[in-house]
Amino acid sequence: MKYLHTMIRVRDVDATLRFFCDGLGLRERRRKESEAGRFTLIFLSADASPDAEVELTYNWPAADGTPPEDYGSARNFGHLAFEVDDIYAACAHLQSLGITIHRPPRDGHMAFVRSPDLISVELLQKGERLPPAEPWASMPNTGVW
Repeated sequence: MKYLHTMIRVRDVDATLRFFCDGLGLRERRRKESEAGRFTLIFLSADASPDAEVELTYNWPAADGTPPEDYGSARNFGHLAFEVDDIYAACAHLQSLGITIHRPPRDGHMAFVRSPDLISVELLQKGERLPPAEPWASMPNTGVW
């Protein structure tokens, strides 16, 4: 058996690509658009693990303009997890893009953020935990993740 990808449905391709590519550093590997099926598939991965892909599925509005189904709060999906070289730098970068750090890396090891489509993303420090540092050490949790 071989792991292929994780699929998440997205509402806004541009906002989602900004989060995963500009924010987390994933790269778009390929894209497929189906006029007949009225959907776009976009495959992303990290440079360090190009075979572990995230498939973004964008379902187009119906021909009459009716929007696709409402995906709710996405809590039925657990989370995606990515290892980062410096959890504090990764969180600071995401914050600079206006992304909320829902579970700050107070322990120097783990943080949670959410994509524009409310997909929970866990960030894990590569190797040993970093020493506690501000503003993270005293930052409270925000919302749900």
